[in-house]
Amino acid sequence: MSQPNGIEVEDLVREYRKGPRAVDGIDLSVAPGEIYGFLGPNGAGKSTTVHVLTTLLPPTSGTARVGGYDVVKDGPKVRGLIGVALQEAALDPLLTARDHLRLQATLQGVPKQERETRSDDLLVRVGLAEAADRKVAGYSGGMKRRLDLALALVHGPRVLFLDEPTTGLDPQSRTALWEEVARLRREDGVTVFLTTQYLEEADVLADRVGIIDRGTIVAEGTPADLKAEIGRPSVHAIPRRDDDRAGIAEFLARFGEPLDTTRDVAVRLRDGLGLTDIVRAVDADGIDVVDLELRAPTLDDVFLAKTGRTLEGATEEAETDHQGKRRR
Repeated sequence: MSQPNGIEVEDLVREYRKGPRAVDGIDLSVAPGEIYGFLGPNGAGKSTTVHVLTTLLPPTSGTARVGGYDVVKDGPKVRGLIGVALQEAALDPLLTARDHLRLQATLQGVPKQERETRSDDLLVRVGLAEAADRKVAGYSGGMKRRLDLALALVHGPRVLFLDEPTTGLDPQSRTALWEEVARLRREDGVTVFLTTQYLEEADVLADRVGIIDRGTIVAEGTPADLKAEIGRPSVHAIPRRDDDRAGIAEFLARFGEPLDTTRDVAVRLRDGLGLTDIVRAVDADGIDVVDLELRAPTLDDVFLAKTGRTLEGATEEAETDHQGKRRR
């Protein structure tokens, strides 16, 4: 039985003419009021899936229902209950944020007597009240993304689609958007379908995560359950000299399964081993490293285990990740 705020997908395929299957027979189900994180690298099929679920693209085969309505047969009804913020915000640089919201409220059929109040409320919620009457041409990237979110919410949608909403944002803007998304689910019961290549974003926000690669869902579950599948921690070493990488890789291979990384040399530890064992061996063998770190399993480890590759967003996050135990 279809649920009013849920999403149900069965054997969904989207194939482009003279191209590969961008979406290759996926099944997924999102419960009402759930935040579902759709995680994968660029080109994996995330945006294509969103375009089908929001009626922007017809499926090649399979079925998809949003809010109980078929995306092919009931397109207008689907569009009436969803809010959508895609990767590229469609904003007019000559209009103000308030202008955008009034226009969107009119297009969405919001009663005239409610448009002003609703616009003001959304401007406050997304932190744009003080900049409401400035032209969008002068907005930062983060401000534009927050305005795009407000536009997606102006008609009070029951299901919200966010396609990589924080790509390119600074950490402060990203955190502010996370807080608003979490509040929407918590206070308004909105179902959120969130595509992202940022592991932390999926870990912080999502109740469940689906990992897609080359058009196929390769793993699905809660972030905690997916990380528990990996179980063992990894050790990462940064060589002092690039010429030492091969020797350090050979040394670490004694302790576990080598991992495919670019910034450092890493292995997934065998059961029963810890950082202390590695440190003792480093001292005993005179291995010269700048940094040695023990890391608990992450969603990137899950993705790596399922696909043999790392996510683009994981590389960016690793540059600012200071968690774990370090030896300098």
